[in-house]
Amino acid sequence: MPPSLPDLHSLLEARHHDPFSWLGRHPQPDGSVIVRALRPDTARIEIAEASAPMRRLGDTDLFEWRGPARSVPVHYRLRAIAGSGQVHEAYDPYCFGPQLDEAAIAAFNGGHHNAAHRILGAHPWQVDGIAGVCFAVWAPNAERVSVVGDFNRWDGRCHPMRVRGSTGVWELFIPGLGEVLYKYEIRNRHSGALRLKTDPFAREHEVRPATAARFRETEPFPWQDAAWLERRRSRDWLHEPLSIYEMHFGSWRRNPDGSSLSYRQAADQLVPYVLEQGFTHVEFLPLTEYPLDESWGYQAVGYFAPTSRYGRPDDLRYLIDACHRAGLGVILDWVPGHFPRDGHGLADFDGSPLFEYGDPQKGSQPDWGTLVFNFDRHEVRSFLLSSARFWLEEFHVDGLRVDAVASMLYLDYSRKPGEWSPNIHGGNENLEAVHFLRELNTMTHRDFPGTVTIAEESTAWPGVSRPVETGGLGFSMKWNMGWMHDTLKYLAMDPVHRKHHHDLLTFGPLYAFSENFVLPLSHDEVVHLKGSLLAKMPGDDWQRFANLRLAYLFQWTYPGRKLLFMGGELAQPWEWNSREALAWHLLDDPRHGGMQRLVRDLNGLHAGLPALHRLDFDGRGFQWLRWDDADDSTLSFLRRADDELAVVALNFTPVPRPGFRLGVPQPGEWREVLNSDSRFYGGSDLGNAGALQAEPVPCMHQPWSVVVTLPPLAGLVLAPAGQVARQLRSSA
Repeated sequence: MPPSLPDLHSLLEARHHDPFSWLGRHPQPDGSVIVRALRPDTARIEIAEASAPMRRLGDTDLFEWRGPARSVPVHYRLRAIAGSGQVHEAYDPYCFGPQLDEAAIAAFNGGHHNAAHRILGAHPWQVDGIAGVCFAVWAPNAERVSVVGDFNRWDGRCHPMRVRGSTGVWELFIPGLGEVLYKYEIRNRHSGALRLKTDPFAREHEVRPATAARFRETEPFPWQDAAWLERRRSRDWLHEPLSIYEMHFGSWRRNPDGSSLSYRQAADQLVPYVLEQGFTHVEFLPLTEYPLDESWGYQAVGYFAPTSRYGRPDDLRYLIDACHRAGLGVILDWVPGHFPRDGHGLADFDGSPLFEYGDPQKGSQPDWGTLVFNFDRHEVRSFLLSSARFWLEEFHVDGLRVDAVASMLYLDYSRKPGEWSPNIHGGNENLEAVHFLRELNTMTHRDFPGTVTIAEESTAWPGVSRPVETGGLGFSMKWNMGWMHDTLKYLAMDPVHRKHHHDLLTFGPLYAFSENFVLPLSHDEVVHLKGSLLAKMPGDDWQRFANLRLAYLFQWTYPGRKLLFMGGELAQPWEWNSREALAWHLLDDPRHGGMQRLVRDLNGLHAGLPALHRLDFDGRGFQWLRWDDADDSTLSFLRRADDELAVVALNFTPVPRPGFRLGVPQPGEWREVLNSDSRFYGGSDLGNAGALQAEPVPCMHQPWSVVVTLPPLAGLVLAPAGQVARQLRSSA
């Protein structure tokens, strides 16, 4: 029988919730079949196998054929003839049954499908040998969802999707598609409002400002990093050196025409540079697709797509593969805490709050004008867990640095009284976000051994980097924001005032081992009118450079892993500008070139002296020699790992300290293995060449001591001569 009048109207107006109930092939009780097709802007349609023209119903775009069932196979082709005479022949999408596995959909709905990207999104697909693309999207509050794209004139009437019961998942297999641009047209079931949305699970997007998803079938990437991945599985990240070069991809270097490097160009330029500088890892500010350049990637819309600004997904794989083959790890900034309000993105996805909290007190992040993921919703947790797995699995990244964790943990984050509501226990903790973060870290450490998760968490939340089974959040490491703030605040002071604020440097070890800390001098410290690291330093030019060299030596010898944002090694004198390349010409100046050499040598020292890294997270690896010399603004401490030793002395005034007696734990010959005042780094070259013989003079609670010249605004690192010789032989 023909469609009822209400059904006919809803089909023609693209409102029908179940288009498969009328479109496609429908066997009848008398042994015949009815075939229906909705084809806007089509003059005639034929069923190719039956050479049978279909009858137009009235003056509508709905066509129908009725005849013997044997005349039309289960999967048949439609031959559409446009008014211009152009012919298009393809299998009818509405003669195929449901494609997605019910158990997989149930797992997604239940919040425990951490590989949902394998079913949702657009995938190359075959049904009975017929190739095409299977599209699937979650939109539970939709009346109708259609796939629209450059293959159907972006017309939502052409390819309405099938809804899978009450799951909220819509799917459609479209045979014969190749590379296409596409979106989803979503009609809300309550308001009737239309949304044109980019696929949340898309693997590739158009280059901004265009916003469509792109589907194209590709061959598996020929990874060559198997040896790296095998070593990573047994990597002891708790005790091995870790030094991170943080970078914004688009402004590290630029081509002569001002354009950004591509992923493949970076493989040739970035990898050797970072290795030459001695870093163990490069960390990219978010490369998940994002619409606004000025957000630096921290307002993502494509949680499964690398930004197309710098190339295709396989180009990024090429870069990561090159890093791994060269022995360089890759960490990716990942932002599960919030997302932007852009109309084509996740916001108000099916005409209602879906990915975000519906409660505006929880669903809006005032600091950034963004929306907050609804961590209480099972499908949102599946979405985010799948995104994390995607980057670890599909792109082989070695770690995720999770941005703005504090904004996820606290209901009152950046909110005034009255702008937030307590949890069920009356507290300010976002309990479902805590649950999600524990799930994330459990999955990562279980399924990807040797990878790390790093939290940017700025509060005193306990156990951020402690195991989930002991009540922690389960991160591998946490940024030490307290160390960063205190150190930069102290160094920004005129040296004459530093003695009154000595505790800014001495307080840190009281909590330095409560977490597995990373010491960050990150991009956040060189933007938004904060000035560059060099510009923060007081005094004349000589003093500013000396202060910065001293800051780096303190960072690299203090307990914790190291992170430096690009340009820091150049002593760039102005703020980072994401629209310009770093000022590489500065290296022609010996002061800037010297800073670069210092960072390189500090990385070499950090990796080469086990005392400086092996017990970074263990209080046994650090001991004050003298912490209370506020009047002269000096600090002296010991780093150790088993029998390996390093002694550090720092002078935070521009006054040289000749005859400075420094306690050491053992007799014999000691060597000055690094002096930040060396002429090779642009310093005045005041130091201690040659050997230093320990004397049996107790000092700083040590049985032995050496007498050194402590340079102005500089630091020294000493090590036993025999230990230095062994390390030189092992590195030769």
